[in-house]
Amino acid sequence: MSFSMDMKEELSGQTGTARHCQIAELSALISTCGGFSLRRDHRLFLVIQSENLLVVRKAAVLIRRAFQVTPEISVLGNGDWIKGRLYTLVIPDHEASARVLGSTRFLSRSGVLRDLSLPVNNLVIQSSCCKRAFLRGAFLGCGSLSDPRKSYHLEYVCQSPEKAEQIREQILSFGIEARIVERKNAQVVYVKESEGIADLMNVMGAHRSLLEYENIRILRGISGRVNRTVNCETANLNKTISAAVDQVRDIETIRDMLGLDQLPEPLRQMAEVRLEYQDTPLKDLGQYLDPPVGKSGVNHRLRKLKQIAEELRAGS
Repeated sequence: MSFSMDMKEELSGQTGTARHCQIAELSALISTCGGFSLRRDHRLFLVIQSENLLVVRKAAVLIRRAFQVTPEISVLGNGDWIKGRLYTLVIPDHEASARVLGSTRFLSRSGVLRDLSLPVNNLVIQSSCCKRAFLRGAFLGCGSLSDPRKSYHLEYVCQSPEKAEQIREQILSFGIEARIVERKNAQVVYVKESEGIADLMNVMGAHRSLLEYENIRILRGISGRVNRTVNCETANLNKTISAAVDQVRDIETIRDMLGLDQLPEPLRQMAEVRLEYQDTPLKDLGQYLDPPVGKSGVNHRLRKLKQIAEELRAGS
């Protein structure tokens, strides 16, 4: 099971005790996965469909707890015209459907049905606890989270700009940065910052998944620091080796074209020590001189030797 599905499984077991929170979460599920049908006799019934059984199970639990109505659940799958399975929740009773749709503000008191392409009525998600429940329901219905071992990306795929903007506003209300991008005629609300994703998981109540997510983040951070340290040390080592090779080449040029005995005593001694200890770092190289000198002194003498070698090559 993917990390996203594990998180959805956890969220499917999180149900607010307050009825207004249950209605807020159910509103999100209806908005993302729901529909309704009006019969010829003007009687309607509510339908919620999803390829994820967790979604219809959660909707059924919310309907039973908030309205004491038991919906019917069926499954259709592996036919020629549908990939995988499609789970369907139906409330066939007109009065029960009207009660659910009225409480979730998809049906007005005058009997007018709200267009499901529009956002959820904001009256349903006024309080902070209801906003949390709404974001949880929306994630179950249209959200996903990438495997944090590979990347940090949480998103909600919406069918209209208005729905996307509503979800984004609810995320922003908790101080979490969220953006919207269009993808294949859908509006995608996404959070990419790892801190923001962690905060949003906490908002939705995915505490077990959050703990695992944080453990992965820590391991990735340690691994990243180790890699950066190794890369830095490797680069420094390569730089040191390259500099030592150039220094030896300069000294060999002086030896072959001029002779080391023609150098001033400090430079001659430096040249001989570098030829003998070609792999020794500069900070240790000075300890072989008599008297010993520090790293800056070694650098100064090697620069002098380099200058002499360049002059000899230019004059040859």
